[in-house]
Amino acid sequence: MKILLTGVTGYIGRRLMLELAKEGHHIVCCTRDANRFSPPNSLRNSTEVIEIDLLKPETLENIPKDIDAAYYLVHSMAGSEDYQELELKSAENFRKAIDNTNARQVIFLSGIINDEHLSKHLQSRKNVENQLSKGKYHCTTLRAGIIIGSGSASFEIIRDLVEKLPIMIAPKWLNTKCQPIGIADVLCFLTKSLGDERTYDQNFDIGCPDILTYKEMLLKYAEARGLKRSIGIVPVMTPKLSSYWLYFITSTSYNLAINLVDSMKIEVICRNNDLAKMLDIHPISYMEAVERALAKVQDNSVISSWKDSFISGDFKIAVSDFVKVPTHGCFVDTRKRKVKNENKTLDKLWSIGGRNGWYYGNWLWQTRGFIDKLWGGVGLRRGRTSTTNLQAGDTLDFWRVLFADKTEKRLLLFAEMKLPGEAWLEFEIKNNELKQTATFRPKGLWGRLYWFSVFPFHGFIFKGMLNSLIDVEDAADN
Repeated sequence: MKILLTGVTGYIGRRLMLELAKEGHHIVCCTRDANRFSPPNSLRNSTEVIEIDLLKPETLENIPKDIDAAYYLVHSMAGSEDYQELELKSAENFRKAIDNTNARQVIFLSGIINDEHLSKHLQSRKNVENQLSKGKYHCTTLRAGIIIGSGSASFEIIRDLVEKLPIMIAPKWLNTKCQPIGIADVLCFLTKSLGDERTYDQNFDIGCPDILTYKEMLLKYAEARGLKRSIGIVPVMTPKLSSYWLYFITSTSYNLAINLVDSMKIEVICRNNDLAKMLDIHPISYMEAVERALAKVQDNSVISSWKDSFISGDFKIAVSDFVKVPTHGCFVDTRKRKVKNENKTLDKLWSIGGRNGWYYGNWLWQTRGFIDKLWGGVGLRRGRTSTTNLQAGDTLDFWRVLFADKTEKRLLLFAEMKLPGEAWLEFEIKNNELKQTATFRPKGLWGRLYWFSVFPFHGFIFKGMLNSLIDVEDAADN
């Protein structure tokens, strides 16, 4: 079958692409910017990439007319305060576009809805479902609660809280019950629903066998890690304080934290339905899902992370707008060193950031990240998905990877921290020489003052980092 896949750069979409390819389908991958997504070489014959923006109906003309089905995996909860309106408009534009194709089915992954007073997030999901159900095609909606898997937002929040806090003074919503589900089972439901007429024009709740409170989920994670943790519940913590609590302790963005807290006050438990039996799926337990996720993290084999989606930061402009570093009106700091071992230097470059740090003056990087977080920025909390691999679109602490090609020996990063301007950091090896370039395009007087205030630190940080990348103690600038 020829399948249209939206959200292909997101946590679920990237994994679903691999599963669909295994089953022999041809996948049309949708992205707003083709420069930030490239399918693996092994999938080049079974995939094609098109550029669409669901808020720009004219771009939806790029959708092939001969598709057989489509997956709608678009989510805007962390990206904007008016995400409800944007999500509804996106769904409407998508529905109209798919009506003009040969698609017989659209599969939508939503959230469990079983409360009369829905959170803004779940109400938005419901509105999208209603909109998609108006199409000429058959709509299948799968409703999931907390998704547990390496790199999922829910798992990373649980991991952050348990790993960082031996004792937690937590909000009362930790007593709310929910029914999580492992990422492997989500993918199984998504793939097995494809083309199954029994699922047409219906919605189903999907979950694991366990119904747990959020507190129980944290404690069970601690058990899986062999950690002793104590959790006390404070009934008077306001939603705003709860949001700040999540924001400063975990890797989540503030917008996502607000909406998560809003949703976590409501129980999300599956209704009884026969979908698992119908599709012959046997969901794994919460503990098994946690153990599988931990194994993937420890093996450095995380396929995708929620943080790699652009909604995890404030970067709302196409990557292609920034791949070519500007020169006009910019301040530039360029440093060069002769390379002793190109392969070793490239390996260090491709491992920079995250737990590996920045090789020199890490306390200054951490201080900058802390200041950024205080101002509502992303800080260093996002880290990196893989400790050894980088590709365009990945997050790297408070940077975004714009270009990463070991063959070309070039790595280009764009800053997503709070800045009075725009900043790039580029590494390139040519003629056995490593060139490191920091570029800053200021916005107004404050931008210029910012550059001159941090410039004295460049000689310390950038020189030390460059020397570490080529394994020398000290050297004079070229």
